Amino acid sequence: MNLNALYSLIAEDMQAVDSVIRARLYSEVPLVNQVAEYIIAGGGKRMRPALLLLASGACGYHEKYRYELAAVVEFIHTATLLHDDVVDESALRRGKETANAEFGNAASVLVGDFLYSRAFQMMVEIGNMRVMRVLADSTNIISEGEVLQMMNCHNADIEIEDYLRVVRYKTAKLFEASSRLGGILGDVAEEVEIGLAHYGMHLGTAFQIIDDVLDYSGEENEIGKNLGDDLAEGKPTLPLIHVMRMGGAEHAQLVRNAIEQGGRDAFPEILKAVIVTGALEATMAVAEAEVSNAKQSLCLLPDSQYRDALLELASFSIERRH
Repeated sequence: MNLNALYSLIAEDMQAVDSVIRARLYSEVPLVNQVAEYIIAGGGKRMRPALLLLASGACGYHEKYRYELAAVVEFIHTATLLHDDVVDESALRRGKETANAEFGNAASVLVGDFLYSRAFQMMVEIGNMRVMRVLADSTNIISEGEVLQMMNCHNADIEIEDYLRVVRYKTAKLFEASSRLGGILGDVAEEVEIGLAHYGMHLGTAFQIIDDVLDYSGEENEIGKNLGDDLAEGKPTLPLIHVMRMGGAEHAQLVRNAIEQGGRDAFPEILKAVIVTGALEATMAVAEAEVSNAKQSLCLLPDSQYRDALLELASFSIERRH
């Protein structure tokens, strides 16, 4: 299963969204164009725009505003990436240097601000108050998630519920908004819209959990990032939480020290602990439960190719290798 096959139903729509993205990226300030183009052209799965397009199609909406809103959610996502990489001091994303490594922290932060403000300009042009409310609330919650994650760095006593709260705020919220917006555009019944929102929330949660799994099971050339980045930053991800819960005292102390101190020195030993304690399997089970909940949330949608694609996208989120 690959994204090209999953996106075949909306291939022309995705091209239209890319055209909107290119047009609305334009600024009279050359550095804005340069940094924004660098990260937008750097690849990425475009899952949030695809979600919005598929949800719109499943709700019978095929008008032009879906392209504008799909570009909006991609701009918001891209802005968060720019800011994330500065905060995390990341040097690699999608297999190439991050924008902050290429252009510096100041340029990355300021162009991230440009993308946020451009997204809100586009929202206002659409003129739908419910759309603006969903996106404004989501952007605010994403920011809270960023702060929560920063507060949890080097905290080896974090509970699974606290970890999931960060995931639902920081990553899943924009998935949730993208799916819900398809229902809003299609003017569906409230319970259908809520189902779409729940689908996006569970899908986004599973997606992030698998990212955390790939940090200990992927290949750098496949996932496009440095393995062990989260460990180096002292982030207590779900595989590490499971090691501390399921492993013996030696494993638990090893992970605790690594989270509290940060750095990659202990990565080989941590990797062994993650494998021998079954932490990856336990983490996968959580992701699989999220995907099951995501699929169930679509039960009120009528049968269609778009609904089938949403179900397949949920399966892809836990089968992917990057």
